[in-house]
Amino acid sequence: MTVHVIKMPDLGEGIAECELVAWHVKPGDLVKEDQVLADVMTDKATVEIPSSVAGRVVSLGGEVGESLAVGADLIRIERDGSAPTAVVAAAPAPARAPTPEPAESAVPAEPAMATMATPARSAPPMAAPRAATARAPVGYSNGMSGPNGSGVATGLLHGMAHGRVIASPALRERAWSLGVDLSQVAATGPGGRVMQRDLEEHVARHGAPGPVKQAPPPPAPMAAPLVVRPPVAAGEDVVEQVKFVGLRRKIAQRMQEAKRRIPHFSYVEEIDMTELESLRESLNGRHGKSRGKLTVLPFLARAMVNALRDFPDLNANFDDETGTLTRHSAVHIGIATQTDAGLMVPVLRDAQAHDLWSFAAEVQRLADAARSGRIVRDELSGSTITITSLGKIGGIVTTPVINMPEVAIVGVNRIVERPVIRQGAIVPRLLMNLSSSFDHRVVDGVQAAEFVQALREMLEHPAALFVE
Repeated sequence: MTVHVIKMPDLGEGIAECELVAWHVKPGDLVKEDQVLADVMTDKATVEIPSSVAGRVVSLGGEVGESLAVGADLIRIERDGSAPTAVVAAAPAPARAPTPEPAESAVPAEPAMATMATPARSAPPMAAPRAATARAPVGYSNGMSGPNGSGVATGLLHGMAHGRVIASPALRERAWSLGVDLSQVAATGPGGRVMQRDLEEHVARHGAPGPVKQAPPPPAPMAAPLVVRPPVAAGEDVVEQVKFVGLRRKIAQRMQEAKRRIPHFSYVEEIDMTELESLRESLNGRHGKSRGKLTVLPFLARAMVNALRDFPDLNANFDDETGTLTRHSAVHIGIATQTDAGLMVPVLRDAQAHDLWSFAAEVQRLADAARSGRIVRDELSGSTITITSLGKIGGIVTTPVINMPEVAIVGVNRIVERPVIRQGAIVPRLLMNLSSSFDHRVVDGVQAAEFVQALREMLEHPAALFVE
């Protein structure tokens, strides 16, 4: 009998440690090769760690919520065999030319009221264990601006040596829904990994036969499921402690970091949406069936694109460690999206290149991908300014939290009909508040007010949205 030690793998991108968010086994359990042992969370994704051997679990390397360094003992498994070494580590794979596609995942982007993190079902495949190496600590990353580290995973991906297909759980589920055998898909990712683009190219060439008969692999469980409990009797005090792990811990960290590092100030303005709502209803009545329904967001995005030409400091990222403001000519808008796994902020790139309908369609595609767990990391990073909306429950005023390292966020409140005095007469109008927050290190009060007033002017006179 020998003891096989599985270490915390090197997942690349400068990651020095991972948080344990769920164990799927306990000491004494018998495990099979490729059985999922644990879920770990990096700054960017939740990753399933499978077993490379079959045997009996001897001990676990940590508790849920604990962070383990790359190379630390994750789990010990007793197995039959005559292997002379107790610790198995994979040698680094040679560097490959193709740039790795972002792992299919999430991570908040910090929307209005929270930060984004990765749903467990979107976990990318693990890299095989490798010997620990000295690394610099991971710097703060908000999940929207890409990884802090520039390196890519160099450890041999688990399964390569066994001839199995290397692909993320989300991609496997997508392939199942299309009826595609991933072993028939040409892989272009690092270490022979099948990427999203590979699957799409295969389907474009060979078609999709439809779902296979067996059920798709189940998503990884969330760390802390919500439990509905009966009412507490009068005089009874039920005390419960809930440890924040995984997604909730990431949200807490990013919210705290954003509020600690950014001197927020908010500016609220009332917008008369009557004319725009009339235009929107007219367009939906005329083109809704053929082009899709329009919400307020495409109009607001169009107004922001136009206004940001005169306010380039607001379409920017600020690095407070180097004191550098990076302005962008392209407008990449983060759209705060509620999912079962938590708030995520997909990024609609090059908003200036979209018309109303293509913007609406792309927002819907990103939202569907986020809620189904199919969104990829590249679609959750790189925003330059964010829109957040609570829809019909948007309240009168909100104070949205800026999505670091951005310097501005625009919040939409609900539209309500109110009496307004116009030319001496009381008339009903549709009013909405825009609640926006700004980084006072970069944006002065006057600049913020002028930007919001520019938005108000275009939204109240929607013809101005289409005048260059």
